[in-house]
Amino acid sequence: MFPDSRGVSPSVMEEITQNVLELWHEHRIPIILSSLFLLSLLRIYLHSAEKRQGLVALPKAYEKVPQFPSDSADEKLKTEIEGRGPESPHSHGSGTEKRGSKQGPKRIKGDISRKARAGTEAGNETRRIQILLFYSSLTGSTEKITQTFTQDLAAVLGCSAENELGSTFLAPRVLDLAEVDYDEYFISPPKTDTEQTELFYLFIIPSYNIESINDSFLEHLQETHHDFRIDTSPLAPILGYSVFGFGDREGWPTEEEGFCFQAKEVDKWMAKLSGRKRAYPLGMGDWKRDGKERLLEWRTGLADVLKQLQQTGNLGDGVPGSGDPLESDDEGEPEDDGEVQWEEAPSSKGAKRGSDGIEDVEDLGRIMELSRADSTSGRKSAAPVAIDFTTEGKPVKKAVTVTVKEMVPKNSPTYTALTKQGYSIVGSHSGIKICRWTKSALRGRGSCYKFSFYGINSHQCMETTPSLSCSNKCVFCWRHGTNPVGTTWRWVVDPPQLIFDGVKENHYKKIKMMRGVPGVRAERFAEAMRIRHCALSLVGEPIFYPHINEFLGMLHAERISSFLVCNAQHPDQLAALQHVTQLYVSIDASNRESLRRIDRPLHRDFWERFQRCLDILRERRFRQRTVFRLTLVKGFNVEDEVEGYADLVERGLPCFVEVKGVTYCGTSTSSSAGLTMANVPFYEEVCDFVVALEKALLKRGLKYGIAAEHAHSCCILLASERFRVDGKWHTLIDYDKFFQLLEEKGPDGDFSPEDYMGPPTPEWATWGNGGFDPRDQRVDKKGRPIEAT
Repeated sequence: MFPDSRGVSPSVMEEITQNVLELWHEHRIPIILSSLFLLSLLRIYLHSAEKRQGLVALPKAYEKVPQFPSDSADEKLKTEIEGRGPESPHSHGSGTEKRGSKQGPKRIKGDISRKARAGTEAGNETRRIQILLFYSSLTGSTEKITQTFTQDLAAVLGCSAENELGSTFLAPRVLDLAEVDYDEYFISPPKTDTEQTELFYLFIIPSYNIESINDSFLEHLQETHHDFRIDTSPLAPILGYSVFGFGDREGWPTEEEGFCFQAKEVDKWMAKLSGRKRAYPLGMGDWKRDGKERLLEWRTGLADVLKQLQQTGNLGDGVPGSGDPLESDDEGEPEDDGEVQWEEAPSSKGAKRGSDGIEDVEDLGRIMELSRADSTSGRKSAAPVAIDFTTEGKPVKKAVTVTVKEMVPKNSPTYTALTKQGYSIVGSHSGIKICRWTKSALRGRGSCYKFSFYGINSHQCMETTPSLSCSNKCVFCWRHGTNPVGTTWRWVVDPPQLIFDGVKENHYKKIKMMRGVPGVRAERFAEAMRIRHCALSLVGEPIFYPHINEFLGMLHAERISSFLVCNAQHPDQLAALQHVTQLYVSIDASNRESLRRIDRPLHRDFWERFQRCLDILRERRFRQRTVFRLTLVKGFNVEDEVEGYADLVERGLPCFVEVKGVTYCGTSTSSSAGLTMANVPFYEEVCDFVVALEKALLKRGLKYGIAAEHAHSCCILLASERFRVDGKWHTLIDYDKFFQLLEEKGPDGDFSPEDYMGPPTPEWATWGNGGFDPRDQRVDKKGRPIEAT
């Protein structure tokens, strides 16, 4: 054999090959394991080096598992890795990609750039809000309105296409529901270019009584909600939503008959899909009447909400802050809309706190006792003993240094219990809370009896008090002795400006909490942001506050009417009181012993004080609208006391007499005072009492008649014939005229109640007609409409 060209004979080559194979077969396992170990060490080393300074070498070795550069990576290499496309050297010329091909890692658009920016640009990019405005239209009218609306909204928010780069808001996008893919927008929010961009949905929906795109859209929303394969709130990631509906009152006069019914359905299903992210109440307008005005109100309210989103990134506090559970037809827990309410006395063992029942100060006694039970983990203490602070007739042994304290310190149990129930404490002795009638009126479910009697818009009424303290411990009082009491002011005095600013601020905050509640009407919500009335009757004794006249002056300066309620135990303060829109005195009994048993006053001379207050009202009857408020407690002041009440009316000669059944929430404390549910009169019993009282007054030659009623509140109004003109009752108030007289005459000016007497009492509010506003819909405890009988 001859050697090959390399000088090695074939036999030698064969021998070498045989030796190599023998060595491999003999040592292959150690060789393989060693190789694997070395590769593992190399991999660990490279990963640790990447974490320290970024991967700057050997990029091709890791093409199948791409690793992208960190903050310190070379910018050119970062651009090269992220920018691979059809022209990349690792891609085929055709630009097509096949599984298993060697064109390099597949890039998912958006993810890489977001991750790459996360380290270097975090905090440098401001959050962006993209508004998506959906509409439906058959004739094109809604489309034109939507385009104009979008331009106006963009101008208000400063996010037009020309300057959107400098704004938090991107230019709104208008989408026709007839053209969009529902799955893209309503099964989950569409993907945005960056993680900083968030979505806000708006809808402008006209209602049609013929088949339209609205029907298929609503069907899709409903199916999405009920699809078990989809999360129950798939649109929860959006910032919020709001709906405006157009309708025609000629064809559908009321909401119950179909006015804007499809917009209401969109609003309901969007609430479910978004996890109750209603940012602003449902707006509704009539094509031919007030559509433009209602749409403008809706846009103004939306702008405020969107600006809040811009500042805070969220919609703010929701319904829980208002102190009541969410009331809804089918989106949340119902709330009792009745006036007289009953709750069983809590058991002394294993008592649980809950959110059922009325969430108001009437629960404070129960809450406080439950707090004591929880803190001691034992049996509840007995009812608080009434303390007599009166010093009259007692010898003074020595001078005592009195330390002036706050009435309701922030670390006190009273403060804790009140704030937990939704009250806001202003300063050290004032309080504010939304009345449940305010919330009811916002939803079109009925207003307070003051609306039927005196024309007060309940959704524009603020209920507050400048003094949480009282000088009585009434058996039907909702506080049951847990609030501060005293016969004289012995606490720190807050300035009236602090109280005035504080109660307004907190009232508006609580109104804003209602904007996401189902059924809240956009036009009433907008009106509620302007306080027009103030009921100084929340808790305690408002007239007790030393600067009550200054506080009233601040209300009147902003043209806010004043309805002040006192308990007829402070005649000196009552005599010094300046003009109020309407002055109430609580008349809880017709004789001395009955008053002692019901009101349990702290003053020893309570009856004399009571009578002096009636005399002051008699003197004021031609200068102010005066009202006796009778609270009927069955078994205490109803039976055989009609004649006694008639005597009191004869002494005070008030302009009006309100007769109202007691509102009761049973607790063990009230039971120990002798009060049970059996003491709550039925409305028929209140009617019988009023008829008997009217006859007793006529027998005495007093010209009073039954002017109005509000059966829903178990309340009836007797009025002096002074307010009967041409056979019609005029119990309403001309508020503009009142403020005009106040500006002309001054707070102590001489003008009479007839000077600001309003228009005739509406027919539906007069005696025998129930007194429920026909514009609203009465509902039962579960939010279901009650048919009128």
